[in-house]
Amino acid sequence: MTYEEYLDEVTTLIFEKYNLKEAAAIKLVVDAQDAEFFVRHDDDKKLRTVDQAHKDAKTLYQASLAKKK
Repeated sequence: MTYEEYLDEVTTLIFEKYNLKEAAAIKLVVDAQDAEFFVRHDDDKKLRTVDQAHKDAKTLYQASLAKKK
């Protein structure tokens, strides 16, 4: 999948799996992008898989919970 499709997939997974509002899921992905979390994904197409998207969605969601504490 393309880089943009990958980001959409991660956003959708956060929205669906963790019951966040769509705007909150988008913000998590945009903030991660700003923090250069996805730089490797842009450079390496092999990292843009559905399995990796599930892992990244979980990582971003858990990081957001840790920030709240």
